[in-house]
Amino acid sequence: MADELTPATPEDSETESEKPIKQRKNGLYPGVSDELAENMQSGWADTELHDLRPLAQAAETAARRAALSARFPGERLVIPAGNLRTRSNDTDYPFRASVEYAYLTGNQTEDGVLVLEPRAEGHAATIYLLPRSDRENGEFWLSGQGELWVGRRHSLAEAEQLHGIPASDVRELAAALTESTGPVRVVRGYDAGVEAALTDKVTAERDAELRVFLSEMRLVKDEFEIGELQKAVDSTVRGFEDVVRVLDKAEATSERYIEGTFFLRARVEGNDVGYGSICAAGPHACTLHWVRNDGPVRSGDLLLLDAGVETHTYYTADVTRTLPVDGRFSDIQRKIYDAVYDAQEAGIAAVKPGAKYRDFHDAAQRVLAERLVEWGLVEGPVERVLELGLQRRWTLHGTGHMLGMDVHDCAAARTETYVEGVLEPGMCLTVEPGLYFQADDLTVPEEYRGIGVRIEDDILVTGSGNRNLSAALPRESSEVESWMASLRG
Repeated sequence: MADELTPATPEDSETESEKPIKQRKNGLYPGVSDELAENMQSGWADTELHDLRPLAQAAETAARRAALSARFPGERLVIPAGNLRTRSNDTDYPFRASVEYAYLTGNQTEDGVLVLEPRAEGHAATIYLLPRSDRENGEFWLSGQGELWVGRRHSLAEAEQLHGIPASDVRELAAALTESTGPVRVVRGYDAGVEAALTDKVTAERDAELRVFLSEMRLVKDEFEIGELQKAVDSTVRGFEDVVRVLDKAEATSERYIEGTFFLRARVEGNDVGYGSICAAGPHACTLHWVRNDGPVRSGDLLLLDAGVETHTYYTADVTRTLPVDGRFSDIQRKIYDAVYDAQEAGIAAVKPGAKYRDFHDAAQRVLAERLVEWGLVEGPVERVLELGLQRRWTLHGTGHMLGMDVHDCAAARTETYVEGVLEPGMCLTVEPGLYFQADDLTVPEEYRGIGVRIEDDILVTGSGNRNLSAALPRESSEVESWMASLRG
């Protein structure tokens, strides 16, 4: 990685951009000669892009902004994308814009801010962005965030064409917000500079109401979102197929071969993985969020693979399959797997419009409790087990969650509209029961210990019932075996 120059910081003020750009300490060039600086200012072709087409979701983002405007009339609304975060020294984590900002704009660049200014009727939206890097002061080649270092940014005029929103220079925003009057709300936690400019104008309670509303807006997906979720799932299916084809290589190395294999599919077909892939072989499958992925992959064990591709528009799949590494379930593995499959079938059947959100969880948990009583692992009757939650020693987690731009989407929604709410067409959620028998659990027979099984699918609520977006991946145990055999030849 090249190591010469000092990166600009997002907090640079308007006048800061006019100052000479400092050189990085211990860089090999001590400075820039006047002759070189002058040379770099000229001789560049005009690369402005004209006649750009709006983003595919531009109509949807406009409708979302209109709904937000209607909810908070007369108030200034400020929704930041966020800033780069330092990974170590002068390297940054890959940037991912805040979900609220991307949902309302379709834009994904760092330091962006959407501002809705109240008008007599509705709001006027402006998207504040960094313009293209300055060629007069040398930013484009001297700054660590300049065009020749990290790539070209869209000009403000180009951004307006893409997003259908007037665009302005974000470096002018802090001063404007500081001088602004009237009621204002901001989505907190993404941009400290924006929050500092509004520190005497906002309240935590009012800002929380804004975040809650934006979270609840995403409970029901529009057609564009449903298409993106299906796209994410389809890529995820191909990623699971990739993994099955290389299980022999994973056996020769570790769970990281599985992680890397799926990641390749995610980066080729999407933006990234939607969350840290869980590639849990053997007893690691009993650790719900096993993301170290550094353990052995052994024939005779199960592999619990929980992974999802995130599309370029930030919508993620979230799918889990538990697979026999050698392609065949043992008797005890099949027994536990089939119980989880039956629980998932009951849960999926309960997903339909008008049903309580909790119904799919309750249906799946009942099946698991029945099997645990049947196997003699817990004393019945089943109603007692469910009332006391005794099955949770081996089931541990809830049976699903909302899915969308976050893997656990809509998390800030009110409990009464989410967990205690009613399912509507357009909602998308996971159904993912599991049974986990820890390797050191002396309350179960030894043959159970170290076996963890979860099956997870992404379920869309439709007008008449539901659609399993991830149905292309086999779930029934014998079908899983046949599927794996066909992929491994």
